Amino acid sequence: MNAHWNLFIAFFRVGMLGYGGGPGSIPLIHKEVVDKYKWVTAEEFGDILALGNTLPGPIATKLAGYIGFRIKGFWGMINGVLATITPTIFLAILLLTSLSNIKEFDWVQGMTAAVIPVVGVMLAVLTWQFIEKSGKGMGWIKTITMSVIIMIVLEVIGIHPGIMIAVLLASAIIQKDRKQQIQKEVNS
Repeated sequence: MNAHWNLFIAFFRVGMLGYGGGPGSIPLIHKEVVDKYKWVTAEEFGDILALGNTLPGPIATKLAGYIGFRIKGFWGMINGVLATITPTIFLAILLLTSLSNIKEFDWVQGMTAAVIPVVGVMLAVLTWQFIEKSGKGMGWIKTITMSVIIMIVLEVIGIHPGIMIAVLLASAIIQKDRKQQIQKEVNS
């Protein structure tokens, strides 16, 4: 099948089923780009997600744009972004025009309440996959220690997640530069 078509279908599904915005879309994007089409590995997806979270704007469109660009260049980027936002545009227009007429129905309230646990479970599964990857890469003691510290920094102190990600990326870059400098000194 045509790569542009697969790209469109993958991100269109995300746009249609990504209830709850960006966080609800992340597991769906992961399923499409890592598991189904294998455009990126789980490790690459984690890196792309981390970098995407440091930038402003909706995460689903950033991921769609980057992965689309990676797969099919400029037109792949446009394709991925349009596929992601098109369902939202049409559904928003449709729902907002009829919302005032149906929001009081029990079935609408029940449907909304029933979707929330599904999104929560999808996020929990994705979180576990990231923690498991980290545990294998850094070791479980470092992963658990770092997770606790980050939880405190984010939830108790109230630091924005983007700042936390930027600090971690900067420290990784500085650490890499130090290691390269030490390696040069050793080789000299």
